[in-house]
Amino acid sequence: QVQLVESGGGLVQPGASLRLSCATSGRTFDRYTMAWFRQAPGMEREFVSALRWSGKKDTYYADSVKGRFTISNDRAKNTVYLEMNNLKPEDTALYYCAAQARAPPLSAIRNMDGYDYWGQGTQVTVSS
Repeated sequence: QVQLVESGGGLVQPGASLRLSCATSGRTFDRYTMAWFRQAPGMEREFVSALRWSGKKDTYYADSVKGRFTISNDRAKNTVYLEMNNLKPEDTALYYCAAQARAPPLSAIRNMDGYDYWGQGTQVTVSS
């Protein structure tokens, strides 16, 4: 049974950092495309970042988080991370980990419909 379990969310002040973790189980994910999405109250779920395997690992970011967030993985721990620095109130959302067993075209990597597996989410709240 495939499982994605997020952790690491919390309540922080603007400018703080958090590291989200996505623990995977049920199969080997090291050549999957792994991504983070987020959903704020009353808003649609949006792409945050992805790590795509196409012979090598490539990373992608939403413009709103580029330069502040970093996606990475630890194959030995079957875990994907999202390091978030200089957090802003607009980063407040429920953050989801997602996976798909393919390397989608770049035009599709931000499309949530292409992802087969999802976690339950971890809440990030940025407030003073």
